[in-house]
Order: sequence, then structure tokens, then C-alpha cells
Amino acid sequence: MAGLVLTGCSIKPLPQSFAIPTKGIIQNNNNNNNNNPSRFISLHPKDPIFSSRKTNPFGFSKWAVKVSAPLRIPSLDEQHLERERTNLLDDEEEVVVKKEDEFDAGAPPPFKLGDIREAIPKHCWVKNPWRSMSYVVRDVAIVLGLAGVAAYLNNWFVWPLYWVAQGTMFWALFVLGHDCGHGSFSNNPKLNSVVGHFLHSSILVPYHGWRISHRTHHQNHGHVENDESWHPLSEKTFKSLDWMTRTLRFTLPFPMLAYPFYLLNRSPGKSGSHFHPNSDLFAAVEKKDVITSTICWTAMAAMLVGLNFLVGPMQMLKLYGIPYWINVMWLDFVTYLHHHGHEDKLPWYRGKEWSYLRGGLTTIDRDYGWINNIHHDIGTHVIHHLFPQIPHYHLIEATEAAKPVLGKYYREPKRSWPLPFHLLGELITSMKKDHYVSDTGDVLYYQTDPKLSGSTTFSKK
Repeated sequence: MAGLVLTGCSIKPLPQSFAIPTKGIIQNNNNNNNNNPSRFISLHPKDPIFSSRKTNPFGFSKWAVKVSAPLRIPSLDEQHLERERTNLLDDEEEVVVKKEDEFDAGAPPPFKLGDIREAIPKHCWVKNPWRSMSYVVRDVAIVLGLAGVAAYLNNWFVWPLYWVAQGTMFWALFVLGHDCGHGSFSNNPKLNSVVGHFLHSSILVPYHGWRISHRTHHQNHGHVENDESWHPLSEKTFKSLDWMTRTLRFTLPFPMLAYPFYLLNRSPGKSGSHFHPNSDLFAAVEKKDVITSTICWTAMAAMLVGLNFLVGPMQMLKLYGIPYWINVMWLDFVTYLHHHGHEDKLPWYRGKEWSYLRGGLTTIDRDYGWINNIHHDIGTHVIHHLFPQIPHYHLIEATEAAKPVLGKYYREPKRSWPLPFHLLGELITSMKKDHYVSDTGDVLYYQTDPKLSGSTTFSKK
């Protein structure tokens, strides 16, 4: 019926074979286009929506639809709101990404000390006294061999090489004695004490005096007031220092020669001596141990004086004196960089913000190239600080196992060349900007004194 009406009006419906475009395009089946035989052509905006031509004697036009339009065209306001909504969602996604990328080293970690302990293989906790003693035999043999070769050759080409090598080996002896002090050398306290006294006395370190103060360091690492070694000076203490002390403390190479003076009189702001049994460092029950260590230290010093008369002071200076001071420089260099000089500012704590875990996580691993093996991987320091009972020969494996738990709280050390010259730059930079911390607050970062020679103003961003 509809067809009869339309025919009577000379209007015919569209043929079924003609496809009506639905998105403002029409299909062109021109097979002359070899590249795209079936392509779509956009209609020009000036083309009329309808086209007509007269096809009957009554003058009626035949209409054909060229394009179809959407049922409803959005207004400009609606399009503007949609663009704003899209931009807002993009901004929100960007903010979320930025928040995920941000890391606050001073925030409490999302894991516990027990989580790290469980990630470390059980065999990493096993102490093998025979293996530990093998390192002692190796290092002592190298020390004696170097001294014998240098004394025999006795020329000025050999002596500088000997000083560097022997000073590094003295430092290796210290690290083994350090394991004895932690009890990671063996499970036998008497063996630890005997070996520790032998190794540390040979390089003029009072074993028990150092062991006790170092234990204090580990139990309070990262605490501004209670930490024992290389802890920050408060602003008040820093400003109370005379100009000479303040300058020498932050001017190389003087800080790298500080260890013997620290043993004698501790750090600024603290009192006591590692040699005196009545020092603030020690409890009453520890006095006998301190006296024993001081006697061993005195015996070693007396032997060195006697050797001066036997072989001459110049020969003793070359054989022992200069290597001793290179050992001191190694000790200060390594221990300082375990707690300073990272490219990101590391927090220090006081009050309720401090905990054993948060303090330990502010320590830094360092790569020393060839020296790693010589000084018994002491650069693997984060896990050592958290679990000092782990023997040095298991530290690398334990660290690798703990990394997934530590996440961003573990700072991967920069890879070293065979010799760790890259760490000199980090030491110098730190000495220029890490001077003191505020007298107030519980999460603190180093501040810079611009008056110190060569320093630059620095603030945590």
C-alpha cells in the first residue's frame, strides 16, 4: 500500500541494493584504484544532504539520501564538558603515577624485621670456625709475606706499593677482628676473644673497648644522640666547636685520620675513652674486659718501640708506621661512606620515630671492586647492620635474598671499577654538605654550613 501511494506521487523508495552510509562516508567501488579497490570517500561539507533530478512529466523530483546523521548532535557545551572530564581523568591518572613513583626514605617501612629474617636462607646464619680461621691464616700470611719482600728489596720503587698493599691488609685484619666482636666468627666466645685480641692488638685497636662501643653503634644506628660512630652533630654542638675543630672535621684528609683520636677521646659532644675501664662507654661488669684489651694494646705498642731499637725508626716507619695510617684511612673512609654520601638524602632519627629497623635501613651498601674480597665484603653493609650475626662470607647471598622484601629501602650500590676511585667523589661531596642536623624534630636530614670552606648551600627537596 505504501508503495502504491509513493508511486502515485512519483516518489520511489530507495532500491534495496543501495547501502545508506551511517557515518558520513560512502563506499566507492571503483576498481580502477589498484591500491585500494574498495575505499571510503568522505563527503564534502558543501554537498547537499539530498540531491534531486526531475524524472516524470508532473515535475516531481526524485529524492535520494546521500548521508545519514546521528540521532542527536552534542552541543558545544556538552563537548566542552566531555573534554574537561577527559583531561581531569588524565590528570588524576598522572597524579596517581607520581604518587606511586614518590618514595619517602624516612617513612616507616611496610615490612618487619622478621620478614627480612624469613627471606634469608637458613644456612646463611651458620658460622664455620674452620672457614673463618682460614681467612685469618690467609691474611696473616700475606701481611708477613709483604713485609718480608719489602724489607728484602728495600728500594723506593717498591715501598709505595708496599704501603698501599700492606695498609689494605691491615684493614682486612680489622674486619676479621670485627667479625669476632660480633660473634659471627664462631659460636665459641673464647675463640672469638683470642682471635679478636690477636688481630686488633696487632693494628693497635683495643679489642674489648672497641667491641663494646661498636655494639652500641649497632644497637642505636641511625639515632642522632645515641649512635656511636659518625653520627651527626646537632646544630648547637656544631656551632659550639671552635673554628679550627669545625674546619678540620670537614676538610680532607683530616677526617680520614680520626680513628686513633676517636679511640682516645670519642667524638665531639661525647666523653670517655676506649682504653679506660671507668669510661661512660662501659658498664661495671665490663671493666675487666676493657683492662684486658688495654694491656694487650700496651704490649703491642711496647713491642713496636722495641723493634725501633732493633731495626731502626726509619725502617719501622716504612714497615709499620705508614701502613698503619693507610689502614686508618681505609677504616674511616669505609665506615663514613656506610652512613653518608648517598645521592638521596638519608634520614636520621630521634625520639619515638627511631626504631632498630628504620635506623638500620639508612645504611648504604658500597662496591669496592677488587677490594671487596680483600676486606671480606664489608661493603655489603645493610644486612650486616640488621643482622650482625651473619658471617661475612654469607652476606652477599643474604642480601640478594632480602632485596625483594626491602624494595626501595635498599639502595643498589654503584658498580665499581677494579679500584673504587668513584667513591672519592661521593666522599668529597658529602663532606661539603653534610654538616649538622636540627636541634628539633624526630626525622632529620643533614644541613649545610655555607661558611665552611668549599661548601655549598644545600637543602632537602
